[in-house]
Amino acid sequence: MTKTIAIPPLTDELAGVLIDAETIDRRVTVLADQINRDYAGITEPLILVGVLKGSFIFLSDLCRKLTIPHVIDFISVSSYGAGTNTSGNVRLLMDTRENQEGHHVLIVEDILDSGYTLDYLDRNFKTRGTKSVKNCVLLDKPTRHVVNVDIAYLGFEVPDVWVVGYGLDVGEKYRTLPYIAEYRSQEA
Repeated sequence: MTKTIAIPPLTDELAGVLIDAETIDRRVTVLADQINRDYAGITEPLILVGVLKGSFIFLSDLCRKLTIPHVIDFISVSSYGAGTNTSGNVRLLMDTRENQEGHHVLIVEDILDSGYTLDYLDRNFKTRGTKSVKNCVLLDKPTRHVVNVDIAYLGFEVPDVWVVGYGLDVGEKYRTLPYIAEYRSQEA
């Protein structure tokens, strides 16, 4: 029996689908397989730290495909405020609850844009006595990088357009779309 996925219709605010749900699922499986291999044999659980809010769907799908011992935690930071352009100043809004000391930490992020947020998080977690800190990023906009950040696990590179769906939003809209779409600004 073939599973049919209902695709929500595009609106006049969405220019089109960039990455469909099936492609995302296949790539998340590949990333999970790489993580399972790289952390095989660890004696303590890998701590997956999802960066809220955008990474929650990606993290959910990813962690269900992992076979290694792991725990889930979350952190919330902001470098955008109410606007759509980064200020470069990263503020910690909510810290993790798990003690990272002596653990491997994998930061799970929805999108790498300027690099400010992941650079801040990398440096922050390395001061906590971790065994290692790596990044798993769903989407990367390489033309937007201001700060260099190493990505251990990358889903997709995307063009320099506003993207929504699969956890990403604009004004809290479109976050739960099962695909990644290009948002078409209504400002003209």
